[in-house]
Amino acid sequence: MLFGFETPGQVGGGRAGRLSLHQPHIAQDPLVAAFPAERLCGGVGGAEVPGETGRLTGYRAPRANWPNRGRAVALAGGGALLGWLLPHIERANDLGGLSYDPTAAQATLGAIASGVITLTGFVLTAVTLVVQSVQGMSPRLVGVLGYFERSLVLFGALTGTAVYALVVLAQISDSHVPRLSVTLAIVFLRSLAGLRGMVTGGGLVRAVGLRLHSALDHEWHEAGEREPARPPAGATDSAMYITAAHGGVVQHIDGPTLAAAAARLDVRITCLVAVGSFTEPGAPILRVSPTPLPPTETRRLVRAVRLGPFRHIDHDPAYGLRLLVDVAIRALSPAVNDPTTAVQALDQIESALLRIGTRPLGTAVFRDEDGTARVTLPHPGWPDLLDLALAEILQYGADSLQIHRRVRALLNTLAATIPPHRTTTLTPYRTTLDRTARTLPDPTLTTLATTPDLQGLGGPSLQEGVVTTD
Repeated sequence: MLFGFETPGQVGGGRAGRLSLHQPHIAQDPLVAAFPAERLCGGVGGAEVPGETGRLTGYRAPRANWPNRGRAVALAGGGALLGWLLPHIERANDLGGLSYDPTAAQATLGAIASGVITLTGFVLTAVTLVVQSVQGMSPRLVGVLGYFERSLVLFGALTGTAVYALVVLAQISDSHVPRLSVTLAIVFLRSLAGLRGMVTGGGLVRAVGLRLHSALDHEWHEAGEREPARPPAGATDSAMYITAAHGGVVQHIDGPTLAAAAARLDVRITCLVAVGSFTEPGAPILRVSPTPLPPTETRRLVRAVRLGPFRHIDHDPAYGLRLLVDVAIRALSPAVNDPTTAVQALDQIESALLRIGTRPLGTAVFRDEDGTARVTLPHPGWPDLLDLALAEILQYGADSLQIHRRVRALLNTLAATIPPHRTTTLTPYRTTLDRTARTLPDPTLTTLATTPDLQGLGGPSLQEGVVTTD
């Protein structure tokens, strides 16, 4: 492997030290006070690539939704094609199927076509209601879960079934009834029942959790300790700053691509923005030292930093935690008052923290094969992610018994699972739980709040991971 990866929390061998609450952040740089005007490469972030007129290099539209659109078109077109082709084949070959006289076959296909067309209207209404429900939990969930895009598959199936029934209906005559074609129309209608899950609002928290797990395995898949990188050779007095020509959210930073370019050009690249952060037009996004680069090379570098209108879970696992926390604190608001939904969100948060807690976190350094640090990327550390996952839930759920008990159980699980040098970050949350439990209006409620429970309320009482009995 050409490029290595290290985290400052694990430099120097292992788990003897504790991760700092304030990880070194690349954006903390002297350039915050003043940007050397003569060293800034303004406008590179939105420059056009030779041979690709009119296309901004800072953003590439995601293509994850195109497969759903293709399936929808295939289902609708396939229904029309099959409805025309199969009856023609049945004219020459008896393919079996249920027996129908022409009148019964026409009535069956007409009922299926009209029923499916009516059902499509109901489904459109249901999708609208689901989207409204999702927006009530968190307006950002709509884009993440892709309800509009996934609904296209359902509409394609409905349209294909209706068109299939109408095309077959047009080919029925007194002398010819395509029995298999009519039978398949009934089968298609029955199969639509399996698609009802696409327009239901249940399991939103679990859906976000699954997307988050996939992002963690893709983006933060490294595990184990890393060796420290040797510092780069040469002076780093002078540096060239590459700026963004247009604003947007940093959706993805291609570290390996930057590292390969840095090794080829014999420079060091420091990324001044993190995934998920908003960048203003003209703000520095990359620092290159010690050698200034020609415009053609800066264009190649800036293409590795993708800017877009909003955050994506796929390259931003912290955004998945953000969404789960949004659902939890919305459920804990006085207007909703649904702590059980918050507990379900904590289930998925715990699952994500267990996956994250054993992996190297913090600022990432990519090195070449000689051990020279080539690229530095800012990533959140364990304390940052723990604060993101729990701080606001404890703030808004301070008077909820379910939140107290579920978070205590979560902390016990983490303490038994994560590396020892990270367990000290759990202590402030235990202290907060103890302090807020004492503010509850009754001693009985205080006693209940200090008992861990994986279900919030109603589950077996847990004390330091041991099930208690009467």
